[in-house]
Amino acid sequence: MKREVRILGIDDMPFSFGDEKVDIVGVIMRGGTYLEGVLKTTISVDGNDATCKIIELVEKTKHKKQLKIIMIDGIALGGFNVVDAEKIFLSTNLPVITITRNKPDMKKIKEALKKHFDDWKERWEIINKGRTEEILLRYPVYVKYFGLKREEATEIIKLSIIRGAIPEPIRVAHLIATGIKKGESRGRC
Repeated sequence: MKREVRILGIDDMPFSFGDEKVDIVGVIMRGGTYLEGVLKTTISVDGNDATCKIIELVEKTKHKKQLKIIMIDGIALGGFNVVDAEKIFLSTNLPVITITRNKPDMKKIKEALKKHFDDWKERWEIINKGRTEEILLRYPVYVKYFGLKREEATEIIKLSIIRGAIPEPIRVAHLIATGIKKGESRGRC
């Protein structure tokens, strides 16, 4: 894998559950070192449009031909707006990695879905696509990947981490999203 592989990292802006909409920010970086572009779109809080909005974001960007991979902060954005990473891969032909610092508690996730959503079974089915795997680098991270092998996913994650556990494209997307919403960036991905 080339060190300057172009990665699209995606995270959502801070929001409250009273909000109807939330913006998501995409950052295009070469590996983890050079910022090339910033993208933004809007999704529904707890909706079901994150997948199609990400596909649309990728298809409309002038950077599409250079992109080689998409990284998303977790399997859901804007609360429980579940991201179908497999569908994104199949629609864009770009491999997708979802990554989180903390191991997902699947029992609690299922309980929350059942409690709050009539379509919880569909959301649960999407969440269960692929397999969550622990990758231990400096710190453990939990990932799902579509369109590439574990070794390739590990290599790209390693390549894109500068410090800590989170790849730089996701970390920068988080900083930009938080800074825009709160007036100053803060917090951890």
